[in-house]
Amino acid sequence: MSLTVGQPAPGFTLPSSDGGTFALDDLRGTVVVVYFYPRDSTPGCTIEAEEFRDAVPALKKLGAIVVGVSKDSIASHCKFRDKFHLTFPLLSDEDGHVLEAYGAWGQKMMYGKPMIGVIRSTAIVGRDGAVLRHWPKVSVKGHAAEVVAAVAELTGQAAPKAKPAPKAKPAAKAKPAARKPPAKQKSKAAPAKKAAARKPAKKPARKKARG
Repeated sequence: MSLTVGQPAPGFTLPSSDGGTFALDDLRGTVVVVYFYPRDSTPGCTIEAEEFRDAVPALKKLGAIVVGVSKDSIASHCKFRDKFHLTFPLLSDEDGHVLEAYGAWGQKMMYGKPMIGVIRSTAIVGRDGAVLRHWPKVSVKGHAAEVVAAVAELTGQAAPKAKPAPKAKPAAKAKPAARKPPAKQKSKAAPAKKAAARKPAKKPARKKARG
């Protein structure tokens, strides 16, 4: 099944990493970004989740929220959330019915081979519950910023300026420990004795010849 922009978004209620359940119909009056991803803690999914985490303040200013959906269990979601400090709900669609309803389940290419699985995709659901924008296939890097810009455009607001992450200060180089000069080893050899000064031997006095 594929989504049609302008049509009502398929309703759903799913278990949430925040506890309890998340029901889309309860969010009328709020713009909801729903993104679908293959698996917790994999490289691409981690990059995408971190970018959406960093985009949460901008989305909040625009009156929008974001949720991530995959087939992973809530236990897996909670580990993923805690490990990467995610600040939005992760929903568990273990039987895949929501994935199918949003066109996020089907054939895709992986490592050059066709396979059936979760298709990385995103939908923006408007305040009235209609689909405002749909990305049927997503490239991970920069996608969250693209979504923020789209929400701003669709709601007639200026996109909040993204604040660059503070640069980590370089670690101070440890000063090398002061080395003490090696102790002078005392020579075991006895110091050479100074040669005694020899006085020149006195020449024997010559006897005077008798006349």
